[in-house]
Amino acid sequence: MTDDSTKRPITYRDAGVDTGEGARAVDRIRDAVRSTRRPEVIGDIGGFGGLFSAAAFKDMADPVMVSGTDGVGTKLKLAQLLERHNTVGIDLVAMCVNDILVTGAEPLFFLDYVAIGKLDTERVGSIVEGIAEGCRQAGCSLIGGEMAEHPGVMADDDYDLSGFCVGVADRPKMIDGSQVAPGDVVLGLASSGIHSNGYSLVRRVLVDGHEDEITLPRVELGGKTLADVLLEPTRIYVRSILDSLRADAPIKAMAHITGGGITENLDRVLPAECNALVAAGSWPVPRIFEILMQEAALPLDEALRTFNMGIGFAIIVGAKDAPEVAVRLRASGEAVFEIGEIVSGEGKVVYA
Repeated sequence: MTDDSTKRPITYRDAGVDTGEGARAVDRIRDAVRSTRRPEVIGDIGGFGGLFSAAAFKDMADPVMVSGTDGVGTKLKLAQLLERHNTVGIDLVAMCVNDILVTGAEPLFFLDYVAIGKLDTERVGSIVEGIAEGCRQAGCSLIGGEMAEHPGVMADDDYDLSGFCVGVADRPKMIDGSQVAPGDVVLGLASSGIHSNGYSLVRRVLVDGHEDEITLPRVELGGKTLADVLLEPTRIYVRSILDSLRADAPIKAMAHITGGGITENLDRVLPAECNALVAAGSWPVPRIFEILMQEAALPLDEALRTFNMGIGFAIIVGAKDAPEVAVRLRASGEAVFEIGEIVSGEGKVVYA
């Protein structure tokens, strides 16, 4: 029988979890988190729960809380391969805030969850700095989060991200697509690239087996490297859309173009008796999508239901209002294209 008095103590650190490194990581991200602070935030980083005042909601007729959660997907594997961790946090925020934006909601606060094999202060710091940058772009506060070390479950250099966003909309002003009718116009806002969807296919055809090539400048990408183009963060549309809504822009419906492309996202905001007739070729398709289609031998219809193909956000407005809405969005920095119209149908996206 073993004499317990001779056993060496086994600490949590011995088991693979370094709480000291966790404390150093919290110190590393403190300034980034504080840089996102809105006036409604109560307290500071390190509490057991994030606090946010709802006093401003009293001016709304019927405030509705709108929430969303998402991740970045396998785009993270590319960031890990290239050791570039400072932009995927922007993707994380974008995927959440752009989703709740379609209702007309203003994002208020954000929480993150970082699961990592072995905690590294600098790597986590870079990730959270990206999340903070995304929050600043969206005008929301990073009020809490979790860094979880998973030894034995994840490889040391592996990590995954989840994000959680809460916003608010005034019910009488919420956008639900119920007023969409034949004759309306579909406006498309340009994406910044692939955004954060379809990366399992992207990696399969452009990265796997080509790791030594993706950091080389490419003529067909205007001298950019494939690594730069593939890691370009998701565009956040919050400020430009909210500016238009605050100016009473008559927007009837909005869609965030994510996984499933235009085909399987725009239809989510259509009434059952309407189709969106989208004119393929009515907007410039970034070269990266043409490369993807060529390398994967992907037909156009399949590409349109896999990637955003250069349109990251779609808006439906009345035909007479479309020019004014487009002008305002362009003044806010968006590239806007008239990409289709609403016709009678069965709630589907069809292409001309």
